[in-house]
Amino acid sequence: MSSNAARLVTQVLAGEVWPPLGDRHGFRVDPDGDAFLLPGMGGVTLGVHCGDPATGYAADHLEPGLSVRHRDTAANFALQYLSCVGNTVLVTSGPAAGAEGFVIGQHAYVLCDLPEQALSAVTTGDQVTVFAVGQGLVLDDHPGIRVKNVSPRLLNALAGGTGAGGRLDVHVAARVPAEAIGAGSGMASEYANTDLMGAYEVGGDDLSLGLHGLRIGDIVALDGQDHRFGRGYREGWVTIGVISTGSGRLFGHGPGPSTLLSGPAEAFNLIDDRDANLAVLATAPTGASA
Repeated sequence: MSSNAARLVTQVLAGEVWPPLGDRHGFRVDPDGDAFLLPGMGGVTLGVHCGDPATGYAADHLEPGLSVRHRDTAANFALQYLSCVGNTVLVTSGPAAGAEGFVIGQHAYVLCDLPEQALSAVTTGDQVTVFAVGQGLVLDDHPGIRVKNVSPRLLNALAGGTGAGGRLDVHVAARVPAEAIGAGSGMASEYANTDLMGAYEVGGDDLSLGLHGLRIGDIVALDGQDHRFGRGYREGWVTIGVISTGSGRLFGHGPGPSTLLSGPAEAFNLIDDRDANLAVLATAPTGASA
């Protein structure tokens, strides 16, 4: 694909592993009205990596790997907006200093996957560097498609180039119906992600949209979604995302894709491919070029 990748700049961004947070009330309520108290957001989450199931955990708003943010509010927004999926992440303090991983998406934090052995050596407060590159990426031959939150190398891996009829070939592990879109609509598509309803850990078939097979890191096609300037429903549009968060129990929430590409449906040639996952597409990134 022809793009402006050679003209992008890389910025070195700083953050730290943020601890899980709570309040004195503790409990939340699921779609059936039952109270629950479960782990999920913040800190270091072990045992869940790209390619692993996104659902089936006793967790709420599960954030795999490292949950990273910055103490300064403005610096934290820069970390959120400029970090792109596939960017190299480097742990720079603590016993795991020198360990490398990659950004898998945004939520309340920037989420980073590392090998399990390295993850088990990281703790809250450890410093993390993100080699941020990707915002401003433009596809020369596909002006109708907006690129969001994608490192240049990941884009080359997930998009197969221009295919029949001048459409962009994109491999996707799953297709998500418009009615599954929940929390996250109306927000900037460079911030956090979109929660998908229909894959709850509770409830019956009336709450299922066939999404329980989603995996962390899956590349998915969101039907009827225009994420060029925010996130909202637009008939005849498609957004490509990556599942960056897992199990969720709040009504209107669920596994969440971070936005990667968005444009009119006719601009894409979607290819169903169960291997369209970051475990395959973004493994072992090295250096700031990721």
